[in-house]
Amino acid sequence: MDIPKPKPGSTISASKMAETGQDIRMAANFLKEGKLVAIPTETVYGLAGNALNPAAVAAIFETKNRPSFDPLIIHISGIGQVEKYTEDFPKPLQKLAEKFWPGPLTLLLTRKNIIPDLVTSGLDRVAVRVPDHELILELLASLDFPLAAPSANPFGYISPTTAGHVDAQLGKNIPYILDGGPCKVGLESTIVGMEGEEVIIYRLGGLEIAEIESVVGKVKIKDQSSSNPQAPGLLESHYAPRKPFILGNLDVLIPDFQSRKVDFAVLSFNRVIQEIPVERRFCLSTKFDLKEAAANLFAGMRQLDESDAEVILAELMPESGLGRAINDRLKRAAAKD
Repeated sequence: MDIPKPKPGSTISASKMAETGQDIRMAANFLKEGKLVAIPTETVYGLAGNALNPAAVAAIFETKNRPSFDPLIIHISGIGQVEKYTEDFPKPLQKLAEKFWPGPLTLLLTRKNIIPDLVTSGLDRVAVRVPDHELILELLASLDFPLAAPSANPFGYISPTTAGHVDAQLGKNIPYILDGGPCKVGLESTIVGMEGEEVIIYRLGGLEIAEIESVVGKVKIKDQSSSNPQAPGLLESHYAPRKPFILGNLDVLIPDFQSRKVDFAVLSFNRVIQEIPVERRFCLSTKFDLKEAAANLFAGMRQLDESDAEVILAELMPESGLGRAINDRLKRAAAKD
């Protein structure tokens, strides 16, 4: 097996310049001025700007080095705001919102013209959600506009789940980070929409399929990995460390790389692999708990990416519950550009 070359992109660490704190008024003032602020959610930290201000939205794309064909999610303070920004609210999706908002659920809804084309990459639908975090909900309630907020990291890199992760990468480019502590879910939201009468899951995420189906019945899971996605976060290569990331059977991979005397790190589900130095190993959940594994995923990937290993070896999770969403992120991290 050849060792792939490191992926190009922004450096893992940047000089820290952003102020960090819990001052909602300060965050709101920056946003009203058209500036960007990092915000906490239950899923990952977001890089937020006024979703109705095309200049602020453009700044999000520029700061992340995100391609303009990858649409953004807008964040609102409650279900009552949906009608301000969308043309219709199909009953099945409304039922999901009533059940799971605030929470890790994003809905694709036909947008009103008030939403700039840049937010949706020119598509007819806008991705909307109500995040489940006290600080961001308080911030949103103080604003008269929604927030466009993709993950607060350089495009394609591991999503941030602490304020420190944001500061290390984007601190020099933004004035303020609203610190809400570690994200409790740790995976991006599940994206759901409709095609005709059928409910479609476009992106697996922090809300399990079974929970969605308990409300609306059987759903279709659509593989949208694409260079021209219909919803946010669907590019084939995404959530990736800078180091080569190899996914497979650890019982095969580890002896192979040991025999070739390659310095490697290991991301495992429930096994603590004692023969690997502690700084080069990360076990997602010794309790076989997929929710714990999801919450730890991006932090574990980031820790190993910052180690002195040449390559990161990882294994898939069980294909049940949040395991499917975790595996989606692992496969995207391992995808070749």
